[in-house]
Amino acid sequence: MGGRGNFPQRHLAARLSKPVCQPAADFHRAGHYCRRRRAPEPDHQRSDEPDQAGSLATQGRQPRNPPAATGQPRAGRTGLGINRMAATLQNAQEELQMSIDQATEDVRQNLETIEIQNIELDLARKEALEASRIKSEFLANMSHEIRTPLNGILGFTHLLQKSELTPRQFDYLATIEKSADNLLSIINEILDFSKIEAGKLVLDNIPFNLRDLLQDTLTILAPAAHAKQLELVSLVYRDTPLALSGDPLRLRQILTNLVSNAIKFTREGTIVARAMLEDETEEHAQLRISVQDTGIGLSSQDVRALFQAFSQADNSLSRQPGGTGLGLVISKRLIEQMGGEIGVDSTPGEGSEFWISLKLPKAREDKEESLNLPLEGLRAAVLEHHDLARQALEHQLEDCGLHTVVFNNLENLLNGVTAAHETPAAIDLAVLGVTTLEISPERLRQHIWDLENLNCKVMVLCPTTEYALFQLAVHDVYTQLQAKPACTRKLQKALSELIAPRAIRADIAPPLSSRAPRVLCVDDNPANLLLVQTLLEDMGAEVMAVEGGYAAVNAVQQEAFDLVLMDVQMPGMDGRQATEAIRAWEAERGQSSLPIVALTAHAMANEKRSLLQSGMDDYLTKPISERQLAQVVLKWSGLALRNPAPERQNESLEAHVGPLVLDPEEGLRLAAGKADLAADMLAMLLASLDADRDAIRVARASKDVQALIERIHRLHGATRYCGVPQLRTACQRAETLLKQDAPHTEDALDDLDKAIVRLETEARVTA
Repeated sequence: MGGRGNFPQRHLAARLSKPVCQPAADFHRAGHYCRRRRAPEPDHQRSDEPDQAGSLATQGRQPRNPPAATGQPRAGRTGLGINRMAATLQNAQEELQMSIDQATEDVRQNLETIEIQNIELDLARKEALEASRIKSEFLANMSHEIRTPLNGILGFTHLLQKSELTPRQFDYLATIEKSADNLLSIINEILDFSKIEAGKLVLDNIPFNLRDLLQDTLTILAPAAHAKQLELVSLVYRDTPLALSGDPLRLRQILTNLVSNAIKFTREGTIVARAMLEDETEEHAQLRISVQDTGIGLSSQDVRALFQAFSQADNSLSRQPGGTGLGLVISKRLIEQMGGEIGVDSTPGEGSEFWISLKLPKAREDKEESLNLPLEGLRAAVLEHHDLARQALEHQLEDCGLHTVVFNNLENLLNGVTAAHETPAAIDLAVLGVTTLEISPERLRQHIWDLENLNCKVMVLCPTTEYALFQLAVHDVYTQLQAKPACTRKLQKALSELIAPRAIRADIAPPLSSRAPRVLCVDDNPANLLLVQTLLEDMGAEVMAVEGGYAAVNAVQQEAFDLVLMDVQMPGMDGRQATEAIRAWEAERGQSSLPIVALTAHAMANEKRSLLQSGMDDYLTKPISERQLAQVVLKWSGLALRNPAPERQNESLEAHVGPLVLDPEEGLRLAAGKADLAADMLAMLLASLDADRDAIRVARASKDVQALIERIHRLHGATRYCGVPQLRTACQRAETLLKQDAPHTEDALDDLDKAIVRLETEARVTA
């Protein structure tokens, strides 16, 4: 723009140079001529008085001879010259004004052009933003549309696998299940990538434990590694801070991608995940987390294209093992959004090391009661043939307060324990990392019996794929057998229970088979309470059901529970307020935190962060299946329920052109196949419809938006457990539009009222 702006000035200077310089030159010549010649004298002075100029001219030199006569007087010629000069100056001024006018016009046109371009740019920006919004909305809608049939495929595949099948049919089903899972993973990656590209991804900043995060990630991926007979090892260096703040979910996603790729591209050998400290201040820690494998490696050309969007998907190297190509791109964008960097060092044929460097704030250290007391100062014999796995296991045991003694085989370990028996250096524990290639379960059982006769407790670590085989070798699966790679917290807990069961805190769960978990269910909707209570009790749990936050706080203060399932939106004291009250009561008494899991029927994208910040530990969206309940109880209490029925996805039910008013099959499915429970829940919903409809009308007439949201949310929660697809859809739409203050809220409320009337009418007809 600067070059175009200077053009009128250059043009003006070029045009003015000649008309301005020419009259100036004429003016200069005329002045010089006047100085050399006298002006004409009056007649009465010419004869007897010389003029002053003449007198001055004659001083010191002789006057020149007068010029020869011409046909025109000198004064006339001088006047003509001055007239010409004046005319030239006038012309120059006119040309100057014309040039100025032209330059001004050029500037005006340039400004108009710039203004037009700015308008066009603004329009293009608005169009781009609108296109991005439409793309995001399209992806969100398509995500639901694609997930619905996929969930149906997966759900009914699980059901078929429980039926009587020939081996070939079972293989076909396994292929269908694997393909559907892969497709679902690809969809999730595309959605994540789209969110990052649109700047819609918001990172959490909550406390987490780095060691737990790394070890939990490897635990999830261990079966895939052990199926290929790979060794999976985690090493957290001693000087690395463990209590940090950040987004553990996204960090887990990145680590899962890196470790999954390592497993995918490694045929034999070892995969090691390391966490180390690069630099630190009082408030921050600069970390380096790496995943190293002994796989096929990458060429320099592959490395250059590795983190470019969609480039890996077209890479023949990644196509062979079945990579999508988006995982690393998403990981790179996530790390960059966190302020870190990601890279890879690789040699073809030798393996790769993917690393991330990230600066995170330090969090407050976990001050919960130590489990080390029963283990402090005891001696533990260690057997592990893999060097890195043995090093990691030694670190874990030393973190538990144990002194370790390493042996290279089981016979030497038995001899060492025998020699130290009844001496000050007696060995109290033996931790054995074994595989069926090294020792059979039957032979191991005999060695365990020998060690226990020497007052040496035994803990066995084995691959996940051999867990069922080694169950035969131990007396107590809960305290004596764990899958590799061991998690430090679980290892510490099991060893403490093994050494001194009575020394463990009262809130630590006993073995899985020893007692039923005690669960507190909190919900203001009776139908929801009935369903969750029935499902849990059918799986062997002891359940106490209460309505409302005040009752929940009182129950926690009066009774002992392993877990609380807390509804979020309730009248009076809601789930967040009840959780905060429970946490405050626990802090006053110095008690450890009781696990609280949030349950809600409809959650916006940012609600999970708010729930976790209020003190809740986890989050589930209704409807909750038996499998989800069993998993969340096991995760947070350590207590197992009886095998749940196969999970059935509710989204697959909406295969009709439009949702049905009343769907008995859906109701039966949502009640886990229990016809009496389904009928009871539907009856409770129908009995409350008149009151709900009246309350919605009153709140709508008074324009009380908050009351509307609360009442519709409650009704929505009840519909999630009954076969009423049309009413459920109407509730969800109305609640969403109310929360977003959208323009079509009134239409949605009208549709909701009609859906209530249709359900009441059809229920009377079918009764």
